[in-house]
Amino acid sequence: MPSRAARLSIVIPIFNEEANIEPLRAALAKTISTLGREVEVILVNDGSTDGSAQQLERLAASDSRFKVITFARNCGQTAAMMAGFDAARGDVIVPMDGDLQNDPDDIPRLLAKMDEGFDVVSGWRRDRQDNALLRNLPSRLANRLISWLSGLSLHDYGCTLKAYKADLLRGFRLYGEMHRFIPIYAAWQGGRVVEIPVAHHPRRAGKSKYGLERVFKVVLDLLLVKFLTEYETKPIYVFGGAAVAFFALGFCTGLYSLWLKFFDGITFIQTPLPLLVSLCAITGTMCILMGLLAELMVRIYFESQSKRIYDVKNRINFEAESD
Repeated sequence: MPSRAARLSIVIPIFNEEANIEPLRAALAKTISTLGREVEVILVNDGSTDGSAQQLERLAASDSRFKVITFARNCGQTAAMMAGFDAARGDVIVPMDGDLQNDPDDIPRLLAKMDEGFDVVSGWRRDRQDNALLRNLPSRLANRLISWLSGLSLHDYGCTLKAYKADLLRGFRLYGEMHRFIPIYAAWQGGRVVEIPVAHHPRRAGKSKYGLERVFKVVLDLLLVKFLTEYETKPIYVFGGAAVAFFALGFCTGLYSLWLKFFDGITFIQTPLPLLVSLCAITGTMCILMGLLAELMVRIYFESQSKRIYDVKNRINFEAESD
């Protein structure tokens, strides 16, 4: 294989984009000719049901820079990106949409910004050409919520057009809608993240595959990412915190029920508070036991695969380790 350090990998998920594939090829070919580096374009056919598969086969046959991965069924955008990332051989990976709304002419700008020392350069569709009510407004609300929860302030997490250092993606697996959270993962791991405005064009052909339900999926995935990043090696803190909250609620409820009995003459059988005390005690105990079980699973996970609980960025004055 050619040297990884000399290559750029462009990853594009494709789902029912038959009419957009040839214009996309032409736009990419024009941009690639100006980059002055070796480039591969990985097109992942995510179970398309139109003529996209045939178009991609013809494209790959005519230009060896274009590589095609075809799924047996539709698995979703995140799975398609993960397949492209796994197959990529470049030192920089740039994902983008296949519907021509992202502009390949922005790729040199992403790469130039990355040359300044950033690990992730995220695109910002500042002038977004989508439905203002159904797409833009929910997206703005979701972006603000994600920024607040994650601590990383970006205007546009949903923009597919980004540039990543390939080393950053090693060992990082994507599920659900988690591809949009890679900048958060990078920032939490000490990476440098920056955002730049990029062009956004109206869709020329085909139809959007996204709806409002995507917002709820994104929020749930964000909570999962935050849990895995901050508590992957210490889940007892989460379950233990929940247990303390339930025990505290049960204790306060018990004190209040005693107050009612001795000072207001309301017996335990006249109020549901004793039942709530029992429920809190049982739930708190279950949380503690689940936390201990999670701790055992974490240790089995890391030790069975000889995984480390830390990531080393570089080593100085150490002898090379043999594999």
